[in-house]
Amino acid sequence: MIPPSPSATLLVDGYNIIGAWPLLLYTRDRNGLEAARWQLIEALVSYSAFQGFDTQIVFDAQYRNTPSNREVITEHLSICFTDFEQTADTFIEKICADLNQELRKFKRRVIVATSDRVQQLMVTGYGAEWMSAQKLYHEVESTAQGIRRKNKANKQSSSRFLANSLDPKSRQRLAQLRMGLK
Repeated sequence: MIPPSPSATLLVDGYNIIGAWPLLLYTRDRNGLEAARWQLIEALVSYSAFQGFDTQIVFDAQYRNTPSNREVITEHLSICFTDFEQTADTFIEKICADLNQELRKFKRRVIVATSDRVQQLMVTGYGAEWMSAQKLYHEVESTAQGIRRKNKANKQSSSRFLANSLDPKSRQRLAQLRMGLK
């Protein structure tokens, strides 16, 4: 079966978001940039899957003389490191420019998450939508709360019967008693 195409492409300016979310700033200052990057990635995994977004988190390859690379984390999320001396802003703007025709032709949405005002103006000029770092934070948190509520409701409904709360060995013993086996 062919998986459904994503409802939108979400491009995230990684370091901009890390600098805007207090929890990520705290993690960066306390445990380093790598820890903050992974915390951002973990926060966006469920959000991207729940929303059906094809999400790319873009990080500058600051001071690393390496070519750009893309790492697939899940079906819905990947991370991109830019070329040496290329900023995440120019990388994201180039993607928006390249997708401009596709946006019109296939009615696809491209959303850029950043609080950089200049980048906001550039990407909206290419037909992409803009989302602030704070709005992304609130959407991620709201989605996480919804998922937790749904999981809690599913857990409660499945434990409605006493047998569902028993361990497998006890369930097997009860089944044997029901069948008249000793």
